[in-house]
Amino acid sequence: MASAHTVRVQIEAALSARIPSALTPAPKILRPVSPAGIGPLDDLLGGGFPIGALTELVGEECSGRTTVALSFLSGITSSGRVCAWIDASDTFNPTAAASVGVDLKRLLWVRCGVKETVAQLETKKFTLPAACFAPKTITKGLHGGGHGTHPRSEAKGLSAAVNRFLNDETVAARCAEPISRARPTSTHFESSLQPATTATRVPPRARAYDAIEQALRSTDLLIQAGGFSAIVLDLGGISPEFAARIELSTWHRYRVAAEQTQSSIVLLSQYPCAKSSSELQLRLHPMEDAREERTVFTGLKARVKVLRQRFTEAPSKVVPMRKPPQGVRETEWSQRASWVGPR
Repeated sequence: MASAHTVRVQIEAALSARIPSALTPAPKILRPVSPAGIGPLDDLLGGGFPIGALTELVGEECSGRTTVALSFLSGITSSGRVCAWIDASDTFNPTAAASVGVDLKRLLWVRCGVKETVAQLETKKFTLPAACFAPKTITKGLHGGGHGTHPRSEAKGLSAAVNRFLNDETVAARCAEPISRARPTSTHFESSLQPATTATRVPPRARAYDAIEQALRSTDLLIQAGGFSAIVLDLGGISPEFAARIELSTWHRYRVAAEQTQSSIVLLSQYPCAKSSSELQLRLHPMEDAREERTVFTGLKARVKVLRQRFTEAPSKVVPMRKPPQGVRETEWSQRASWVGPR
């Protein structure tokens, strides 16, 4: 009777054309890393963010996601390489990026979900309809002299007057009289690439999905074009209920493309979206006051936790018989204000 090793070799030889190494696990790949520019974070990660993989920074608002991403891009652009920032919620600040050392000449900024340019917003004039300035007709009633009707009858037509005053720019006010006109519920939305008219209203959910679609398409184009050492996909301003509906096949495609082009993809989000497709996943907690002084603000303290890190280099070549206990991997650092001197 053949041994188990012989049977395994025979099976792999028979399936070599279809499934190479069917029963042999793939070797671990230790990817090169690029420093994030923050000392305690680089020490925790063993050098920085992996190259040719997908890194996900998860955190709430004001948790330091953008600060870590800008510090990472600062080191890349200073070495003469080109990066890209895909802004899905239009919250990127070039002034803040330049203040931390990012070379804006080597950074491509892709704005998604922008419907009007700055020049259009400056030249746009907001005017009220002429009906708002028409004098009110004198009516005999409770306040106009004589014997009027019940005060409740004077509130009739108030909701229509409010709607006419606001020119259908906001939602109709809820007055004493119920609104007879039913609110239209749109089942589909139009793309933001088409010019929006005053009669067409795009709900917030449609705008979020439209911005996500533009961001994902822009990421696909930049990855296929190549030449970018790092691509930051900023979904931090998108609500988790919208970002969580992105298909997992999208992140798997980004992971494979990043491995082929050897570019680092950094995803900023409030909810972990990439799941197993991310090589590194960090959870950033909301920043807290450093509280070094009682009356003067000196800076903020950031704290980060490693949720997922695949294939780390072992400190020793000795493999233990049992799996070692996994401890909590966290670190913190302080960002000092510009008016605070060295200590």
